[in-house]
Amino acid sequence: MVKGIHDFFIADKELQKVPVIGPQKLAATLEGSKEFAKQFMFRHSIPTAEYFTATNENISDAFSFMERQKAPYVLKADGLAAGKGVLIIEDLVQAKEELKSMLAGKFGAASKKVVIEECLKGIELSTFVLTDGDSYLVLPEAKDYKRIGEKDTGLNTGGMGAVSPVPFASKEFLAKVEERIIKPTIEGLKKDSIPYTGFIFIGLMNVNGDPKVIEYNVRMGDPETEVVIPRLKSDFLEILEAVGKKNLKSKKSEFYDEIYTTVMVVSGGYPEEYKKNFEIQGLDQQFESVVFHAGTSLQQGKVITSGGRVLSVTSSGKDIKEALAKSYNTIKKIDFEGMYYRKDIGLDLI
Repeated sequence: MVKGIHDFFIADKELQKVPVIGPQKLAATLEGSKEFAKQFMFRHSIPTAEYFTATNENISDAFSFMERQKAPYVLKADGLAAGKGVLIIEDLVQAKEELKSMLAGKFGAASKKVVIEECLKGIELSTFVLTDGDSYLVLPEAKDYKRIGEKDTGLNTGGMGAVSPVPFASKEFLAKVEERIIKPTIEGLKKDSIPYTGFIFIGLMNVNGDPKVIEYNVRMGDPETEVVIPRLKSDFLEILEAVGKKNLKSKKSEFYDEIYTTVMVVSGGYPEEYKKNFEIQGLDQQFESVVFHAGTSLQQGKVITSGGRVLSVTSSGKDIKEALAKSYNTIKKIDFEGMYYRKDIGLDLI
């Protein structure tokens, strides 16, 4: 989307007939550039962290901004970096060195610019919106777990698990999210004459009961999708067709009240260097869970590992404990060399 696939369809008379559920190139810059997203939020008074955009040309000013912040220091590659372009560093000297490394190409072209942010203190969660450019539907919120290690330690990943609904996201808090963030985002896109069709993922921090935006994605997030979409009681295809026909206001979304959890099973070494092409055993059994394939491929009738995040195991239950028990029971029946997963997903919410 950031490269303009929607625009490609619009530019072709035959392909124009195909509805595309996803933003055009300019709108996709909300995810494609952290700086663009921050400028958008400040322009439309959407609550977010203070920031500074660093380049090789203004690095001394960037250092000054960091010196005015309290630890930890948040460094984000401006462009897309496969979910790995965010560093959170406790030590100022180390943070300055990492900034220089990023600007020198640590994340390739994605970190030619680096957005340095004030570190927000609170609990993270995500909300999801589907819009046809005018009307919108709010999908269930979710909380994901980004760090590789238990108790949220170690390197950031693309996500090690997720839970939906989120117990601490009260009706009052979610009403604030809609009024202060969702509505101004949709209205801001209109004011800026940026047509938007598709999903908006809004990464949030609950700061003492007030929501602040950490980031936008222009798609459903992973692994949150694996707990949000299974909760959808309404017909998903009908909703998508309504988006394509610019008739979303005619649709309502209904959701199951059960708790959904997903646990990501990853290759040993992820998110750094890892080996692949290991056969996955046990997938032919009956499970109480849905096993989504992520980094897998089929070779000569065998399912083998082909990526860092290999499987996402989703279960539902009357509470988090029951849903998690089902996911972990399923994972125990699956095996491949180097397999790793966090054993504490959702435990902080019980």
